[in-house]
Amino acid sequence: MSKKAAAARRHWLVKSEPDTYSWKDFVREGETAWTGVRNHSARINLAAMQVGDEVFFYESMTTKAVVGTATVIATATPDPTADEPGWVAVRLKAGAELRRPVTLADVKAEPALAAMTLLRLSRLSVQPVLAAEFALILKLGARAA
Repeated sequence: MSKKAAAARRHWLVKSEPDTYSWKDFVREGETAWTGVRNHSARINLAAMQVGDEVFFYESMTTKAVVGTATVIATATPDPTADEPGWVAVRLKAGAELRRPVTLADVKAEPALAAMTLLRLSRLSVQPVLAAEFALILKLGARAA
C-alpha cells in the first residue's frame, strides 16, 4: 500500500451488544454485513467507510470495551434488514483480538483520548476514530492483562 493510500485510510468504531452479536460471533463467521443501524449519524458514518479502513469492535452494555479490530471489505450498499430505503450496511472482516480489552474506564482515564467520540456521543453505534486515538488504543490493548 502506498503512503498516500495509507494516509487516506480512516478509522472507525462499531458497537454491538454481546448478547446480540459478540466479538466471538464475528471471529467465528470471519466477516459480516454490518446491518441494522438506524441512527442517522451512524448511517452517515457507514456511508463514509471505504475498503481498507480500520475498525474497532466495541462490545457495549456488559463488556464496555474495545475487544478487537476489523477491516472494511465492501462499501455501503442498501441494508437488507431495513423496512425503508436509505439505510446502508458495509461488509467487515474480522481482524485481531486485542491482547487485553480496552475498557471504557481505560479510555476515560487516558487524557489523550478525552475528545474521543466514544466519550462525547456514547450512544452512537458507528463512529469515527482519529488515527492517533486508534494507535493509542492499539497500544493500550497490546499490554498484558
